[in-house]
Amino acid sequence: MGVPVKILCILMLLLHKSSDPEVFNDGKTLNLPANYKIGWMKTLDDEKLISTLTIPGTHESLALHGGLLAKCQAWSLWNQLMAGIRYFDLRVSGKNLKIKHGPIDQKTTFPDALETIREFLSKYKTETVLVRVKPVNPEFSKVPSLVENKIRNAKDIWVKPSVPTIGKVRGKIVFVQKNTFKLGIILFETDEKGDYKVTNVKVKEEKIKKHLEEAADKCRTGSALSLSYSSGTSLGTVLGFRFLPKKLAKQINPWLYDHLEKEFKKNPKPCFGIIAMDFPGFDLIQMVIKFNGLT
Repeated sequence: MGVPVKILCILMLLLHKSSDPEVFNDGKTLNLPANYKIGWMKTLDDEKLISTLTIPGTHESLALHGGLLAKCQAWSLWNQLMAGIRYFDLRVSGKNLKIKHGPIDQKTTFPDALETIREFLSKYKTETVLVRVKPVNPEFSKVPSLVENKIRNAKDIWVKPSVPTIGKVRGKIVFVQKNTFKLGIILFETDEKGDYKVTNVKVKEEKIKKHLEEAADKCRTGSALSLSYSSGTSLGTVLGFRFLPKKLAKQINPWLYDHLEKEFKKNPKPCFGIIAMDFPGFDLIQMVIKFNGLT
């Protein structure tokens, strides 16, 4: 009797695990469901302002290298696009426009990222991809003009400050701007200075909740495109290495999924603008997308 009971317990545990939503991902491989629609923006109303969407994004989108201190994502840019991510945070440095996280080279460049996004949009013409360029050291002051030279006269990139409808930017890249980069839509960033520093997970959760409420207020009117972060780190605080990006995401992502699931049940459903995440799992991304009334 003992052995069959043990086997039954193991099977029940496996079944339970397989039914849990994938909210955190730290593996390179992307496994998409057979019936998954990559072009999730296809059925959006062409007249809908993109500032009234809820958009899954990543923080430090190409921070794939540097170990526990610097790594914020596991999937490549292409895999993030395929999984439904439509906002990318690119930290760009120097005359070669290298992508960096702090001092750590991420082994790719802004032109490479642009080429990948363009390739994706050539296959999925119903989509639009939002890109934030954040100039960083060294030579951060040169980055804006160098980026401008790379995209000069490009017909597939929106660089105006006005918020477009989705119909105007299908198949295009939409630049968003803040502070040191002045091309594209002006962002309303809900995070305040230092909010990325985490010493208490519960406090971080409350901050995210507050930021999403602020974003929802902006989103209702469509007056501005909001950006909120669920990411963070304890580096630079008294806790030092306690909550590095990966460890924090393991705790925050399940909470974020549950919080969004509760918000989704409201009538009318809120919208939240861009939610930028670290190590998001496929189901967390899909939960964000659901707010657009597509699933």
